[in-house]
Amino acid sequence: MQRKVIIAGGGTGGHIFPAIAIANALKKIHPDTEILFVGAKGKMEMEKVPQAGYPIEGLEIAGLNRSNIFKNILLPFKLWKSLRQSKKILRTFQPDVAIGVGGYASFPILNRAQKSGIPTLIQEQNSFAGKANMILGKKAAKICVAYDGMEKFFPASKLVMTGNPVRSSISQSVIPKPEALQQFGLRTDRQTVFAVGGSLGAKSINEGLTPLLSSFAEKNIQLIWQTGKPYYETALAAAAPYGEHIKVYEFINTMDAAYKAADVVLSRAGALAIAELCVVKKPVIFIPYPYAAEDHQTSNAMNLVNKQAGLIIRDSEVGAQLGNTLFSLLQNKALMEQLENNIAKLGNPNADETIAREVLTLIK
Repeated sequence: MQRKVIIAGGGTGGHIFPAIAIANALKKIHPDTEILFVGAKGKMEMEKVPQAGYPIEGLEIAGLNRSNIFKNILLPFKLWKSLRQSKKILRTFQPDVAIGVGGYASFPILNRAQKSGIPTLIQEQNSFAGKANMILGKKAAKICVAYDGMEKFFPASKLVMTGNPVRSSISQSVIPKPEALQQFGLRTDRQTVFAVGGSLGAKSINEGLTPLLSSFAEKNIQLIWQTGKPYYETALAAAAPYGEHIKVYEFINTMDAAYKAADVVLSRAGALAIAELCVVKKPVIFIPYPYAAEDHQTSNAMNLVNKQAGLIIRDSEVGAQLGNTLFSLLQNKALMEQLENNIAKLGNPNADETIAREVLTLIK
């Protein structure tokens, strides 16, 4: 029996990479499963999904622009058009089930699928659910979540605790720490910090680290610093006097090695980043992006902080607190071990397969 599945959503790596992980898990269980992705035209899924070997259709859809309300004038028309496109895609592809992973394209596809009687599954990645998913959740067959307390947003009977999928390159990595350090030209007899603010970098993390670079050298601590493109040249110039201690990268493709090399990680608190950190079991200082929808990154981070599985610095307080918090943690072996042990309890390296099996139960 051939199974046909639509996976809708995207916009950021935090939605795309888990979606691809679910698709790969479905293919692993049933290689004959036919999978079609649906994304938003002009967004990164239109490039990343074909690179992963899957077909994708693009919708004329965009999100609400919170900074410039005048850019929302065409939003109702784009939503109407994307609903019509979704109806056509569903009629042509005839899926057995539709999965929504968040992002602009999730809503129109799942909305039309529900109206057509096609079973839908939502993969809610954050601890604070978005409005679109809350609407869709009323008619979804199942809602896969990564945090407790999600009955605040969804019918409790539909919730399945699965965790968030992590890229296999990270969840299945076996690179030894000395080899990981060697990849970055670092020494094995020094503590190492990995700072990552997402693919484009994080302004507050970058600007908070810059005045601390001399302290890294003085304390004989190494830094792997993913800056993102906008800050890369500035960081490169600032790090030049401390060459062997500070390694600056615009973007890091070998994230498994960067995590393995690190003793402590500085990170935003997106759902994908947190899922990866739980799987790699690293002490982490979260600096949540405060302008994410419903401030969900702060909610994500606090869920771990309340379990003594991470530390947090508010974005506005990075300049005042980063140095003291980071260097104090590196000196406190007992706290590092506590954070490592507690975050390890929250990781689920098999979340992709767990979700895939939930999807398959919906196919008649």
